[in-house]
Amino acid sequence: MIGWLVTLSRGLNRLAAGVAILLILYMFGHIILEIVLRLFGHSTFILDEYIGYAVAAMTFLGLPYVLEKNGLIRVALVLDRLPKKWHWPLELLIAVTSFGAFGWLSLFWCQNVVRSYQRGITSDTLSETPLWIPEGIVLLGLWLLCFTLVVRSLQLVTKRSHHTHPATQQD
Repeated sequence: MIGWLVTLSRGLNRLAAGVAILLILYMFGHIILEIVLRLFGHSTFILDEYIGYAVAAMTFLGLPYVLEKNGLIRVALVLDRLPKKWHWPLELLIAVTSFGAFGWLSLFWCQNVVRSYQRGITSDTLSETPLWIPEGIVLLGLWLLCFTLVVRSLQLVTKRSHHTHPATQQD
């Protein structure tokens, strides 16, 4: 069961990371387009808004993958000073606490997305973008992060006797 969840989590995280990469390419393309248009006295008039949406989406869609690959900034100062047998409980505490914080945040963010959708709230710009779209993408990233934290916690609990860190296992 845990193996299936790990596989699902990794697949979803890779997909989200792929979308984040595509958003970087989109931002590059949009900025280049805007530069060229401004050379001729024109503009898309949505650069700031859409780049902002893309940065938020890219950040939250990329977080679960970076967590899975152990790329987030971690304070190893305490962990390195503890005996190996205490690593997994501390890692578990961090994963569960992080899940609680991001789960709580995603609950309120979900309410915000639903409210934006129900009320038809749009951006106050020329494009009048329905705000539930970029907010929903951020929510999806939050949910993926929470799922990754749950899977990480389950891995830590099931592999505690081996004193291995789940993120050190390679595909």
